[in-house]
Amino acid sequence: MTQKKVALSLFWRTFFLLLLLLAGGVLAWVLTLRAVEQALPEQRHDARHLASMVRLTGEALHLSDRGNRPVLIKSLSAREGLVLLPRAVTDVWTSPQQGDALGPLAADLRRQLGPELLVATSVNGMPGLWLGFLVDREAWWLQTATAPAPGLAEDQQLLWLGGAALVTLGVLVLLARYINRPLRDLSFAASRIRGGEYESRLDETTITSEIREVNKGFNRMARELAKVEEDRAVMLAGISHDLRTPLARLRLEAEMSVIDEEARANMASDIDQLDAIIDKFMDYARPGESHLRPVLLSKLIDKEAASFRDPSEIRITSRVAIDLEVLADEVELGRVFANLFENARRYGRTIDTGIAMVTVSYVRTGGWVICTVRDHGPGVAPEKLSQLTTPFFRGDAARTAATGAGLGLAIVDKAMQRMGGQVEIANAPEGGLVVHLRLRHARQARNVDTTRSTSSRH
Repeated sequence: MTQKKVALSLFWRTFFLLLLLLAGGVLAWVLTLRAVEQALPEQRHDARHLASMVRLTGEALHLSDRGNRPVLIKSLSAREGLVLLPRAVTDVWTSPQQGDALGPLAADLRRQLGPELLVATSVNGMPGLWLGFLVDREAWWLQTATAPAPGLAEDQQLLWLGGAALVTLGVLVLLARYINRPLRDLSFAASRIRGGEYESRLDETTITSEIREVNKGFNRMARELAKVEEDRAVMLAGISHDLRTPLARLRLEAEMSVIDEEARANMASDIDQLDAIIDKFMDYARPGESHLRPVLLSKLIDKEAASFRDPSEIRITSRVAIDLEVLADEVELGRVFANLFENARRYGRTIDTGIAMVTVSYVRTGGWVICTVRDHGPGVAPEKLSQLTTPFFRGDAARTAATGAGLGLAIVDKAMQRMGGQVEIANAPEGGLVVHLRLRHARQARNVDTTRSTSSRH
């Protein structure tokens, strides 16, 4: 039988933690103030009490004759614990320094007994609170029975108070991090799910009831998404196999049984179109995991442009530096440029020549590379630009009769998201469609990773 955990709402959890902080802070301040108060040099050595002691001792010396003074000195030492010594010119004493804990006491005694009073912390190497005074032009030292407790100077008192404040602030920071840790874990797990890592799981045994329920719901969602992704992969593999097999048979039968050469060519073209549409569906529905690594952008563009061999349909000019590297999935990025070139071949032809003139250029900004693919065709109506990355959307009525699946730019947008990049589509001022691809610069990304690694080691 499992023991049921105590349910604690987020409100009460926060309340009790803040209450704990408040109690700890009050306790810390009380202990600090008590330590400072106990370290002050006497309320145990009250100035008025010491002043009275000096006056009484001086009066006793004044009223006694010189022969009886040794008896008086011995009696004061035995009964009151006082040490009374005549002051000689050879005596060496230590006075309290400015800012010392005994400074206020010495100033108060001088106000009561006169400026000629001496206050020392040691006389001839003997520690204690020594008071030097005059009686009938004779100088005397009076030592109290108990030496003053070593007090805290002003800078030490400030150090104590500052330390208590820093401890309170540190505990507050730790509690704030502890309170927000479940939300941070949830945000991190959500970002991993968004990146296609469906194995992320959150703690379902936490004591906070709201967080526990949210974590259970999140884990259930992650399991269902993982199952959907698995089913989709199996379904896509089956669709690809089941559709391409009859298409291959149709192509073979058309080539063998259709006598008319034109009809055979048209049938083969239709079969190729169906095969290309299947490829588009497969590309769009492909799982979202990408493997990012440095990719030579110019080499990849040249490779994809080489597959468009007919100069009467499209001509591609690349102005990308041969050593420029971006952080991307090579297969995904190749698919991006292939779809952009195919989109330009179909819809970006110039009116006068009927040829799609495509230019690929780039600029660097910070740690990013913005690669621009532009054609010189008629462009797209401004109100429809935002819909171009929507699956199955075509930009104008003329494109409705096109033979594509309407997924080219949708595939581009989805692939760029999987690689951590962005896509922006606009009409060029001189005419034509402009697609900006925002990719991370590989060298800059390596420098950032190296800096983070070095910081973590330190």
